[in-house]
Amino acid sequence: MSVPAPVDGAEGGDAPFDVLTMGRIGVDIYPQQVGVSLREVTTFGKYLGGSATNVAVAAARYGRRSAVITRTGADPFGLYLHDALRGFGVDDRFVSAVPELPTPVTFCEIFPPDDFPLYFYRFPKAPDLEIFVDDLDLHAVRSARLFWVTVTGLSQEPSRSATLAALQERGHGTLSVLDLDYRPMFWSSREEARSWVQEALPHVEVAVGNLDECETAVGEREPERAAKALHEAGVDLAVVKQGPEGVLAARGDERVVVPPVPVQVVNGLGAGDAFGGALCHSLLAGWGLARAMRFANAAGAIVAGRLACADAMPTEDEVESKLQEATDA
Repeated sequence: MSVPAPVDGAEGGDAPFDVLTMGRIGVDIYPQQVGVSLREVTTFGKYLGGSATNVAVAAARYGRRSAVITRTGADPFGLYLHDALRGFGVDDRFVSAVPELPTPVTFCEIFPPDDFPLYFYRFPKAPDLEIFVDDLDLHAVRSARLFWVTVTGLSQEPSRSATLAALQERGHGTLSVLDLDYRPMFWSSREEARSWVQEALPHVEVAVGNLDECETAVGEREPERAAKALHEAGVDLAVVKQGPEGVLAARGDERVVVPPVPVQVVNGLGAGDAFGGALCHSLLAGWGLARAMRFANAAGAIVAGRLACADAMPTEDEVESKLQEATDA
């Protein structure tokens, strides 16, 4: 089976990527019936998925030159993912195939407003965990304006070593972000995950996660204590998502708590990735913490009100319109 040639990059030349992400990719199979068990669903939609991939898509929607480091199976679903990435304007040159492994698929059930069970089919192993250190384009990693990795990438070798090597290659003084993205089904225990997160935290400037993910990372669920523990681990900016209590962003002596943006939830699964892509855009734009958090919250709210993940990522105009709508309400 042939694999698509990489995007030639002529438009951006050899300029550094604005956003380079590394981690999960797959095909999301979402039911077209809301509030119905998979046992009874009869029709589905097919979408690009995977948290690191969704963040790259979200960043591209804001005009950022983005790419993702990941791997698929050598199968029709893998080819579909290349097509989808290109369609969203994400460079796919660092997406390669693992011939012996199938492209992962993920099913979900949709029970708004807050129940969205996920069923990951990543067996016997997901190709995106077969990223080797020697496969990395270290020049691209070093030169990217912002580099985004996830805790899932630390869950197995060789991806674990590749993720840590990429972060170490970046060094301090660069925008490296760790999405705390703790998925219990990918780990033998929370304690195992914490041990590897602790290895990664000293090499990143930004960490972002919800309360449960912060507990995994640093053993703290209370937002202020979690932020303090992340700072003590070496993180400059801690972003702690508190659900209905909003988002805490802490950097140095600066503390900002921004409330959530009201939304009629359709599918909450892509909201975190939309928040992540908007956070990337905000950090690159040099916005203050309050503006950055409001923008990221609004982006997450928009996607929570839509069915898909990657396909649902908003443009900057849409986010600004959502913010104005919330202000006027």
